[in-house]
Amino acid sequence: MRHCQSVPARRQWGKRERLEARLAREQKRLIERAAALRGTSVTDFVLNSAQQAAMETIKNFQVLALRDEASKLFVSTLLNHPTPNASARAAARRYKRPMGLNVGACRVAEHRV
Repeated sequence: MRHCQSVPARRQWGKRERLEARLAREQKRLIERAAALRGTSVTDFVLNSAQQAAMETIKNFQVLALRDEASKLFVSTLLNHPTPNASARAAARRYKRPMGLNVGACRVAEHRV
């Protein structure tokens, strides 16, 4: 029974490089058992598993890097916001009027922190 079949790594990428690893007997038996359960060779199982782990690691790193970059940009924008132009000030007045807020106090501090 093939549980989770994927494209064998050798067919997808072509055989170009060699990768060797030393492992304990128990690790090899575990990998052989998992490969058999999936209905693949040990080589295909190891390559597919390593490729999935590599892609997941890269994706997680990129998400963390993007979060860090986005956080820095957000804080920088808060601390170094541009002075509102005429359109932004007019929009603020239109918003405040129906809310019953003091329209005359619509001035935003024009200094940067």
